[in-house]
Amino acid sequence: MKRCEWVGKDPIYIEYHDTEWGVPVYDSELLFQHLLLDGVQAGLSWITVLKKRENYRTAFDNFNIEKMAGLTDEQLDKHLQNPGIIRNKLKVYGFRKNAQAYLKLSESQDFSEFLWQFVGGKPLVNHWQDISLVPANSKESDAMSKALKKAGFTFVGTTICYAFMQAVGMINDHTTDCFRYDQC
Repeated sequence: MKRCEWVGKDPIYIEYHDTEWGVPVYDSELLFQHLLLDGVQAGLSWITVLKKRENYRTAFDNFNIEKMAGLTDEQLDKHLQNPGIIRNKLKVYGFRKNAQAYLKLSESQDFSEFLWQFVGGKPLVNHWQDISLVPANSKESDAMSKALKKAGFTFVGTTICYAFMQAVGMINDHTTDCFRYDQC
């Protein structure tokens, strides 16, 4: 069975690719969780974050947005002692900042609708024959990044937004020879 070249042989990557990556997600809270984790990836490999995902779920009450928005500096500093997550102060504190931004944005607009507007409400399907052709960003990820920053989010640069859009199925970047290409 042919998969995207980036998957390699690690079972956790294979499972993620075969069941999650590129599958359209419309649930606002699940989209928010993905956005947080993609932000944590900045400067790291995705597999590093993926292997710690369950630790993040435990540490942040299954990504409870209201609880994250209300975390104190003391509580966040305690998270920085947790070896099960990536202990970068800006990224850990970014969870609170992003949760607060999410709640504020959600007062006027559904988060899922806000994000999906950048691709016209449906997945963009690319036709890459080789992984080397897949870009690191696009005009859609540029626009999403700009809008998220304006709304108060952090760790949402255009490259992070593009990776996020791939992960949640806003952009189908499975290569055309991958068995998941047609499925997504």
